[in-house]
Amino acid sequence: MSNSPGAIGIFDSGYGGLTILDAIRRELPQYDYIYLGDNARAPYGPRSFDIVYQFTREAVQFLFNAGCHLVILGCNTASAKALRTIQQNDLPLWDETRRVLGVIRPTAEDIGSLTKTRHVGILATEGTILSESYKIEIEKLHPDIKVTGEACHLWVPIVEYNETDTEGADFFVKKHIDNIMEKDPEIDTLLLGCTHYPLLRKNIDRFVPKGVTIMEQGGYVARSLHSYLLRHPEMDKRCTRGGTTRYLTTENTKKFDAHAYTFLNEQIHSEHVGQLSL
Repeated sequence: MSNSPGAIGIFDSGYGGLTILDAIRRELPQYDYIYLGDNARAPYGPRSFDIVYQFTREAVQFLFNAGCHLVILGCNTASAKALRTIQQNDLPLWDETRRVLGVIRPTAEDIGSLTKTRHVGILATEGTILSESYKIEIEKLHPDIKVTGEACHLWVPIVEYNETDTEGADFFVKKHIDNIMEKDPEIDTLLLGCTHYPLLRKNIDRFVPKGVTIMEQGGYVARSLHSYLLRHPEMDKRCTRGGTTRYLTTENTKKFDAHAYTFLNEQIHSEHVGQLSL
């Protein structure tokens, strides 16, 4: 691992983390970024904690070896199932000066300022809901808030297959919003706990009851990162500033570039890196 300054790493099992990258670049356009998608082994959601930890650990180490000193897990599943173990067990062995941050805590910190009823809902993948990571983090920071989760099956493939403007998308979006509001009618804030879900925002807005606030993660993660770099100038100095982004994928680059356009609305050219296992 090089001690020279390097890009900020952003990792996701697939494409959804591109919405996090997009928000971070809007907030902090001056830095260099490396985005790594482990698309060949996606999705992570249905996998066990041990496998998600193993895969995420390999990805973080790959980005460290690529020169990153700071890595953002732009993936809810990796943040839920692997972040804490990597922070506590691996970083002290690898390099105590390097950092890995996730997407759960920044949103958990700010959700308390949005809800008036103190009833919030989490819309996420099955893996994230089963981990209860949002529930645990929110209740730790805001003990008075009641958290209700809803696993939104098919929302991710609807986005990845570019089916958001179909009747099928509306059917499944309405189904899960109805489900969570039936579980707790007092919910006044819904967190989109998957990085794919902002691409369903138009569908979601059609079926969310009036007065319910929708919380997307990207902006909160970006502002949290900005604050982190201001509070940790020693890390800020280790992040290069050239305004560049490299895109790496373990899958076919043409496939990645085509899907990435859906998330970023711009043409990109990714690089294939093969397997991450070390």
